[in-house]
Amino acid sequence: MSRLPVLVVAALTVVAGLGVRALWDGPVAKYAGDALYTVLIYALIVLAWRHVRPVVAALLAAGLSWAIEFAQLGEIPAVLRPLLGSTFNPPDLFWYAVGAAAACALHARFSPARPPS
Repeated sequence: MSRLPVLVVAALTVVAGLGVRALWDGPVAKYAGDALYTVLIYALIVLAWRHVRPVVAALLAAGLSWAIEFAQLGEIPAVLRPLLGSTFNPPDLFWYAVGAAAACALHARFSPARPPS
């Protein structure tokens, strides 16, 4: 997959996250932000590993999001809290999976077919 569309998706994901925060508050913004956070991680994985399969990218993105969430059970340095959060919230785990599944579905739908091996 070409990097340009993935860069566009990553940028649009950031814009969508900022837009959600600007337009809504409460659970809508929080959980949409969680899903979009994982979509951004997914896009960064695809940027780094161009030929990654959608399911593998989804598992990596969800796994990394979950690892960051579970790390919040310990102490996150203050400088990293804006990026990694500071409070463990179990429902976030579900929304990370939603973001990974959505990104996987879009990636599978729009990526070129692989030739059989």
